[in-house]
Amino acid sequence: MNITTLTTEQRNERSRNIDQLSTLEIIQLMNHEDSTVAAAVGVALPQIEAAIEAIVGALQRKGRLFYVGAGTSGRLGVLDAAECPPTFCTPPEQVQAIIAGGEQAMFIAVEGAEDDLEQGAKDLESRGFTSSDVVVGIAASGRTPYVIGALEYARKLGAVTISLACNQNAEISKHADHKMEVVVGPEVLSGSTRLKSATAQKMILNMLSTTTMIKLGKIYDNLMVDLHASNIKLVERAKRIVMEITGVSYEEAEETLNKTNQKVKPAIVMIMAGVSVEKANDAIQQANGFTRQAVELAKEGK
Repeated sequence: MNITTLTTEQRNERSRNIDQLSTLEIIQLMNHEDSTVAAAVGVALPQIEAAIEAIVGALQRKGRLFYVGAGTSGRLGVLDAAECPPTFCTPPEQVQAIIAGGEQAMFIAVEGAEDDLEQGAKDLESRGFTSSDVVVGIAASGRTPYVIGALEYARKLGAVTISLACNQNAEISKHADHKMEVVVGPEVLSGSTRLKSATAQKMILNMLSTTTMIKLGKIYDNLMVDLHASNIKLVERAKRIVMEITGVSYEEAEETLNKTNQKVKPAIVMIMAGVSVEKANDAIQQANGFTRQAVELAKEGK
């Protein structure tokens, strides 16, 4: 494939003399280029919406979300997946990431791993991927063989497939049920997709996971009511969330959270519906995790 035809590989006319600029001029140029990324993502919002709806549907059916990528794209997938358990209290297996070259590739580049078409399929298979799951293949160039291999394997199983690329008419789009193509234009350093392309991918992955979790009932207003209070900062955040939603004192929030093992949702339901921790948890289960509905169900069941 002639990669010079890819937008992500072309030279940026605005940065041709970057090696002759002052430090301030370089970062001003980079800042200007970065400021165009959000607009490029905006153009792709209808594609992103369709992808999110597909992910939500799969997770509601007890499927899992897998990110697959190589290099920077793979690392961004790992980052997003790793942040789901502490932010949304998801089981570790619900959102997973696979990077070409394995875990060591997070820290040291494993050259050539992205070119292995068969390994992409093998790595997805090794995780026990099934037709109930959904995979997001991430590749700035849109042509990474490793990612294509994973997408092809998922499609053969009948699973939902989604692609994320930074070029139009990307090769990986042909292997996905839902494509996301965000064209940010040539990079400040030609071909260095760890720059604008990676920024766009991070923004989109933020949208995928955050919106999905909102749709699954992990959020009340704009508060993280399903956070995993695993350290002092998060325990204090949990108390503030309970206080803000219910209007109780710091002491009552702390006391109630101690009864729920620091889980915010049941604490809110206990206080707002005036029920025990057992009834609060039952109501949350009946409401499929949605706190507002759980409060109403708990009140009705008193």
